[in-house]
Amino acid sequence: MSLDSAALPKLSEAVCPPLVCGTADLTTFAYHEHGIPALLDRLNQFHQDDPAEAWEYDAAIACQLAFRRAEGLELQDSALARSQLFRVYGNPSGNALRVLAIAAPGDLMINTPLDFLTNHLDVRLDILYLRADGGLPAEVPEHDVAFFSVGEADPARLARLQALFDNWPRPALNNPRFLPTLARDTLSRALGGIAGISSPAAVAVGRAALDAHLRDDSPIPGLPAPYPCIIRPATSHAGAGLQRIDDTAAMAEYLRFSFEKQYFVTRFVDYRSPDGLYRKSRVAFIDRAPFLCHMAVSQHWMVHYLNAGMTEAATKRDDEARAMAGFDAGFARRHAAAFAALHERLGFDLYSIDCAETQDGQLLVFEADTAAIIHLMDPPDIFPYKQPQMRRVFDAFGDLLRKAARPAG
Repeated sequence: MSLDSAALPKLSEAVCPPLVCGTADLTTFAYHEHGIPALLDRLNQFHQDDPAEAWEYDAAIACQLAFRRAEGLELQDSALARSQLFRVYGNPSGNALRVLAIAAPGDLMINTPLDFLTNHLDVRLDILYLRADGGLPAEVPEHDVAFFSVGEADPARLARLQALFDNWPRPALNNPRFLPTLARDTLSRALGGIAGISSPAAVAVGRAALDAHLRDDSPIPGLPAPYPCIIRPATSHAGAGLQRIDDTAAMAEYLRFSFEKQYFVTRFVDYRSPDGLYRKSRVAFIDRAPFLCHMAVSQHWMVHYLNAGMTEAATKRDDEARAMAGFDAGFARRHAAAFAALHERLGFDLYSIDCAETQDGQLLVFEADTAAIIHLMDPPDIFPYKQPQMRRVFDAFGDLLRKAARPAG
């Protein structure tokens, strides 16, 4: 698909989108134990004299943070019906790099949350939303770099994104053509057979096939040795509905309380360290360079940073601090060949993986994503070692933006 210049918006420094707090500001506020009343009070104060769409945009984020997803998406629809453009509030200098993020409507997991990075840089961030039922605005703010932040796309949206990326009038980052590889089942196939990488196949299985397996002991399609395995609803994110299943009795119990029609089932890999603890890392790749953004340490195989007890356990934080200090000479060097292979299949300028090390030393890749949060929300008095580490991450992203914006030659 190609676009002629008439199909693209004109670039104008006169365009000034509504100012919003944005995802990073509101998530950080909520992270520090502020509930929905405090969030909405913050918005009411910030948007006292602003147009309705600015308040609706931020309220949509606040509702989703409070697990009121349906209400949040309704507010988002209303905001986007009034404006497709928003500007994240900040204090950029007169020489700030101007970034336009190309985004899609949807929940908080669908777009790269760039403001978690740009809020720490001298960047003016504008966001353009591509509505499925509408075209582009006639004008968008002049900018130095466009960043295609949509993290998942059906074929129609993907074709549209690709056409825009290929024809955009300013340098563009994060080519959407790699997005199909990020799907759980596609990623495991793409990484299968690569030396140094363990990525067990994520098999898409319908409810009927699982019921048949329980009824007559028929094989689970694509999973000859079914147990132990990990199961999750096909549409789940962030561990929702994720469970380890060790036998048919456990599978029957899981399905008794689940009413989904489609699941992903994956062979369970025991990645415990010699001390019996599980360690799961988020590694960001910025212009192909790896950065450790966090490492959670837990007694349980299903590790999320928020449930690992990192704030309560100084020993776990010491472990993470050592991992960050020794990452370049240790983890990154051990898995340099695996990282290079990843880049051949995931040609994004910015993406991250959640990963661990298997007991035989392979890189165990749980998932790859362009929409994972890369942040510095943790209290500096408890996590002082994260300040210099994340500063390196933010600076690397700033370098990437400047490199993209620099004229060729």
